[in-house]
Amino acid sequence: MANSAQARKRARQSVKQRAHNASLRTAFRTAVKKVLKAVETGDKAAAQAVYADSVKIIDRIADKGVYHKNKAARHKSRLSAKVKALA
Repeated sequence: MANSAQARKRARQSVKQRAHNASLRTAFRTAVKKVLKAVETGDKAAAQAVYADSVKIIDRIADKGVYHKNKAARHKSRLSAKVKALA
């Protein structure tokens, strides 16, 4: 247990920040899943629209440092390839 006032405050802040980061990680995964679902339907126009929205979310979360920028780039690249592969 934290013994100083500073340590107690940091413990409180870390709990709050952890919850916030968890919600951002969930948003990241949801954005990826939305694109994959749109690709499965086979509608290229819809998949491109969902992909564009997802890229904004993925970039915003990577900028905050929740995920590394290279991980975000890797996901965007793979999703883009799947969208482009639609006929």
